Parts: sequence; structure tokens; C-alpha cells
Amino acid sequence: MKGIALSESVVEERGLRFDRRWMLVDEKQQFLTQRDFPAMARIAIALEDGQLKAKFGAELISIPFQPEHEENATVKIWSSSVKAKIYGSDINEWFSHAIDSACRLVLMPDTTSRKVSPFYAVRKFKDIVSFADGYPFLLISQASLDDLNSRLESPVPMNRFRPNFVVLGAGPFQEDAWKRIRIGETMFHVVKPCARCVIPTIDQAAGDKTGTEPLRTLAGYRTKNKNVLFGQNLIADTPGGVVKAGDIVEIIETK
Repeated sequence: MKGIALSESVVEERGLRFDRRWMLVDEKQQFLTQRDFPAMARIAIALEDGQLKAKFGAELISIPFQPEHEENATVKIWSSSVKAKIYGSDINEWFSHAIDSACRLVLMPDTTSRKVSPFYAVRKFKDIVSFADGYPFLLISQASLDDLNSRLESPVPMNRFRPNFVVLGAGPFQEDAWKRIRIGETMFHVVKPCARCVIPTIDQAAGDKTGTEPLRTLAGYRTKNKNVLFGQNLIADTPGGVVKAGDIVEIIETK
């Protein structure tokens, strides 16, 4: 849904604390995203006093961190099938109205272990991820976006690409060469370039698709094996630390 800007967060195995632990699914338990429901970008989420607060237009709802009943389901994210807890009908009806399609809200409990692809995992069959597409963290340098925007007729903001970490001070696409980095207390492995889908074409303020940009321009100089690449996926080496806005990013090893 709408992204949340943080001044700091705890680094956990499957991503930043609370990041992508909740998800909407359809009646077949398939995950829903802005790819098909761009209006999801208009649903603002906040975490306050042990509850989630969701807002769509003038409509507000409070959601407990844990569903009040014990209904479970096996939900699907791409090729992954994992156990999740399902929220009650009143909450599901609220989200169904917001995106104008029948859906249910689910939570990933701590007991669920969704594995990262073994082709890119640091610890094969042990690294885990939340409901995110495939990896716990996404990093992009501001200079990479600046380079892209210099080629666009209408510049786009960083939130089109929905990164966890934005790095200042590096040159355009220098992150492509990084292998291990340290942010604050935490060491990260840079494991895979991020292949982009259509979400960067969605205005994150309006919740509308805007056409083919910026992907069309990006595809002209950032395509490899038919994938448009922008940003790098990370896996934390030592979860448990705190990452703060303003932390120094130290390049430990390059590829």
C-alpha cells in the first residue's frame, strides 16, 4: 500500500520490522499488489499503540496486530505457498471496498518461514523473507534516480521504486558493483539486481497508472536478459541491529 518513511528501524531476518508482514489476498488466496490494483497506493497505513491504522479517503479503520480469531490459510506469493492468519469479515470488507474487489487481509506469523531463492541466498534454505516479492531489503542510490530523471521529460520521485534504503553520495549505479556493505551496525550482502515490474509506472500519490514511463526510458539502457534492472536486493548478515536515516554506508567488498 502507501509507503511509510522512517527515521529508524530494526533489521530483522525477513526485512525491516513490520515491513510487508501483512498482505491482501483474493478468494483463491493469491497475493494482490498495485500491479493490478493501483488504488492500493491510496491506502495509508500507520502503526500506533499496538495497532495498524488504515485510511482510504475519509474512511478510517483500526486493525489489531494479531487477528482476533485463529483462522489460517495457505497463501501464495509467486511460487511460494506459506501459512498466514486471516482477519475477520469487517476488516476484509473495508479493504474490499477500498480496492473495489473482494479480498482478505492476512498476517505472516513468526512461525511462518518463507525461504529466499536458493540461487541467491547467502545461507541456502535458511535465509527468509516476508511477503515482499523475493528479498528482505531493496537499496537504490539517489544518483541512480538522478541519472534516470535526467533522461525523462517528467522526473519521477524515488517512491515509485519503493526501496527500503536510499543512499546518498555514491555515483549513478555504483551499487551494482557492491558485494557487502555495512549500514550502521548491520552488515548486508548485495545478492541480486532488482528486475522491475510495472509498479514504477504508478503514481504513488494518486494511485493511478501513468503510462509506460519511467520503465520505457529505463529499458533503453538498463536491460539485461530481457529484465529492466534498477536497485539491488540485500540480505542481512547479522539481523538485530538498528538502521537510522543518516547512517554511513561503508563498502566492505565489491564484486
